Amino acid sequence: MSSIYILWDDSHIWGLLVQRALEAWEIDYKLVRGHQIAQGLLTRKPPAALIVPGGWARGKAQHLGGPGILAIQRYVQEGGDYLGFCGGAGLGLSGAGGLGLSNWQRKGFENRLHHFLSGHINIKLDQTNPLVPDSLGDKALLPVWWPGQFSPQESDSTTALGRYRKPGPDFWVADLCIGSLPEDTLSDWENMYGINLLPDFLHDRPALVSGKTGKGRFILSYPHLETPASPQANTWLSHILDQMLDAKPQVRSPLPAWELADTPIKWNDPDLLSARESLERIIATGQGHFLLFWRNPWLLGWRRGIPGAALNSLYALLCKVTSQNPGGESMQMWLSCKDEFMKYMKIFDKGVTGYLLAERFAMTMRSLEPDTIFPRGLQEQRNGLFGPPPGAGGIYAKLLSVLEDLAWLMHKES
Repeated sequence: MSSIYILWDDSHIWGLLVQRALEAWEIDYKLVRGHQIAQGLLTRKPPAALIVPGGWARGKAQHLGGPGILAIQRYVQEGGDYLGFCGGAGLGLSGAGGLGLSNWQRKGFENRLHHFLSGHINIKLDQTNPLVPDSLGDKALLPVWWPGQFSPQESDSTTALGRYRKPGPDFWVADLCIGSLPEDTLSDWENMYGINLLPDFLHDRPALVSGKTGKGRFILSYPHLETPASPQANTWLSHILDQMLDAKPQVRSPLPAWELADTPIKWNDPDLLSARESLERIIATGQGHFLLFWRNPWLLGWRRGIPGAALNSLYALLCKVTSQNPGGESMQMWLSCKDEFMKYMKIFDKGVTGYLLAERFAMTMRSLEPDTIFPRGLQEQRNGLFGPPPGAGGIYAKLLSVLEDLAWLMHKES
């Protein structure tokens, strides 16, 4: 049986989640890069399915380039399966840089708060579709992590597998856990301030969709079915994988919880360990000043505007790289770039620590002397370190690129 391919470029922590899921269930897979797809990999060695994790859709498209985008389109047209999560779902849509597997597009956000949604949410399921497992019944509680939205179009085979309903108890809007608020608080706020934080605008909107293009099939999911220890999401992912692998349905255990900080160390390289410790200190600084916190053992939470997702991805990749023994190719790559990496890491450590402390100072002064705070200065500081959102830039992008390359090489060697 052919391997499943995971598109590794611009996947950050979300690529690690997919990789971890397939490893937990002992499903054969390979990490592939955009340039390999552009050079004909999907034609030479067609996979059982192509999974595109979350991350920045436009960045993935840039790594693929025109030839890579055409190669995926051809692969699906000729009978391949495409499964995209979040950013990978957005990549599958029509519009600038998209694969156009569906003629649906990504919907823009009328209210910026609507983009910052995370946690579990109830999904109404289409039980008539064979891609939906019977065992879930007519609804499931599934995790979304800062999802986009679909904009349905006419004259297309795309159909919704699930539609949004009410948020679950761990649902957040920006840095507010709305499930933890006392009853009537949200309605009081709406009456007083005219702001509705409940994601009512999502009601009945598609969350997961599927369709045909040529002989192939696509599944685009804004819920992250690969989320650790999310039983109903994991049940659905297992069912989809069985369908894509054309395998006898299997009963698989939910994906294990991911205790990121407890990741064992096998590669005792002093510089890599120093970088890992630097990230741990940065995160501890953010925690100590009420800017960062752990939502769960693998996922950081952050106050609105703090680049917690970037720090989370760097730390997760450092944990992944140091948890494996390097082979010759990855060792050679690290030796060739570690001096430059560590130079940027030291600048990043000092810069991010200073930036977080400046954000903490600004948080205090806003209520005391608002005129002393210059928001543009904080923004310029943040952009220099992390680049302007939504893509990866600044020093962060340089560090991220090295770690993603190392993780990919180490997977090839394993």
